[in-house]
Amino acid sequence: MSLAEPNLLTRIRRSDLWWSFTQHKAAMAAALLLALLILSAAFAPWITPQNPYDPAQLDLWNAELPPIWMERGQWPYLLGTDNQGRDILSAILYGSRSSIIIGIGSVALSLVIGISLGLMAGFFGGITDAVLMRVGDVLLSVPTILIAMLVSAMARASLPPGLREVGAGAVLILAITLSAWVQYARTVRAQTSVERRKEYVQAARLLKVPARRIMVKHILPNTMTPILVAATLNFGMAILTEATLSFLGIGMPPSQPSLGTLIRFGNQYLFSGMWWMVIFPVLQLCLLVVSVNLLGDWLRDALNPKLR
Repeated sequence: MSLAEPNLLTRIRRSDLWWSFTQHKAAMAAALLLALLILSAAFAPWITPQNPYDPAQLDLWNAELPPIWMERGQWPYLLGTDNQGRDILSAILYGSRSSIIIGIGSVALSLVIGISLGLMAGFFGGITDAVLMRVGDVLLSVPTILIAMLVSAMARASLPPGLREVGAGAVLILAITLSAWVQYARTVRAQTSVERRKEYVQAARLLKVPARRIMVKHILPNTMTPILVAATLNFGMAILTEATLSFLGIGMPPSQPSLGTLIRFGNQYLFSGMWWMVIFPVLQLCLLVVSVNLLGDWLRDALNPKLR
């Protein structure tokens, strides 16, 4: 009688990666913090006193209130309000949703494009490799912010006025992706160039296995370790890029505030005494990026066999 195969949860708990995670206190703290930030943003409509996207819920009578622990602080505005009577905590959680969605979307799209082009360049080589890598070199020679600014400006000029605010998030995802995919493509291309010369790939070719199946089923799984690390670290970078673009005024519109938009508007009132309008969004952005970077650093060390 054969023993039953352990389920997925059991295999995860028995893995070296899980053991490394439980031994790394900073990684556990970062994962807990990141989960808390993501869950609070996801459930923002149920835990915040107002919807900052709805002008009907803004209360000008309660504008410019300080945090609740200060004089004039008022419930339920725990972190105070802005000059339009918008609850700062509600705006931060809703803004975090926009920033996180844009970060996840840009990383996912970059992975799809970068992995696909990297596999093609590394597997086929020749002119395919030369063309794709030269395009990547051109994009790498231009700063990410400039590429994102150019794409955002072109989208604003080409889209009808009614679609500019609706499609602002999609435009940001595309703008960040155009420069982010190159790192994945170069990494996968380097790994694929090595793997395609190994015996298991040569055997698959002799058996007339289609090139697409060889790339996806045989080569891709052996290239995922550096890709996972890069994707984790680039998630934090994508959030920072979105915040920078929104701070410059070419990102998310005021009607759909992200963390960068909140920082931009709050910065105008920093020296007028309403510090809470900028400090708390900045703190939320820092917590998001730091927790992602700590997880990325742990993942890089845990997946590196030389450090075991």
